[in-house]
Amino acid sequence: MSHRKIVITGGPSTGKTSVIDSLTELGYVCFPEISRQVTLEARKLGIEQLFLEDPILFSEKLLEGRIKQYIEAEKHSNHLVFLDRGIPDVIAYMDYIGDSYPAHFSKACQQNSYDTVFLLPPWQAIYTSDSERYESFEQAIAIHDHLENTYRRFGYNLVEVPTGTVEDRVSFIIKHL
Repeated sequence: MSHRKIVITGGPSTGKTSVIDSLTELGYVCFPEISRQVTLEARKLGIEQLFLEDPILFSEKLLEGRIKQYIEAEKHSNHLVFLDRGIPDVIAYMDYIGDSYPAHFSKACQQNSYDTVFLLPPWQAIYTSDSERYESFEQAIAIHDHLENTYRRFGYNLVEVPTGTVEDRVSFIIKHL
C-alpha cells in the first residue's frame, strides 16, 4: 500500500499545531512536532534553551526524531499521514542561525522525501511567543524564508496555505491533496 506523507510546515506561531490538532480530530493520522519535547527534556537536565546552547546537539535530536517519524509514517496502516514539520526543517533552522552541519543532514533530506508540503505563512494576528518559542515576529519571517528556500532546494513544490480560520485552512489542505 502506498502511503502519502504530508508535511505541514511554517515559521513559529503560524498555526501548524492547530491545523494538526484539527486534522487529528477529523480522524487523520498526525505526527506532532517534536522540538518542544526535545526542549523540555533538555530543561530537565538543566539546559534552558538547548537550541541556543548547543544547536548541533539539538538538531541531531530533531533529525533523529523526524527520521523516526518518517519511518513510522511509512509503516502506518493509514494511507494519509500528516507530519508537523519535516526533515528539511532541521536544515532550514541551522541555515537561519548560520551554523554548519554534517553532510548526513542533507543526505537525510535526499533519502526521505515527502509527497506534499504545505507551508503556513507568517501571520502577525496570531503570533505569540512563550517559554519554548523565543523568536520575534521578524525572526519568524526570516525562518519562513529559510523554510521555503530549503524545501525548494530539495525539489519540493510548496502549497501555501492561506490565512483564515482553522477550519478553512484544514479544508484547503484536504482539497489540495
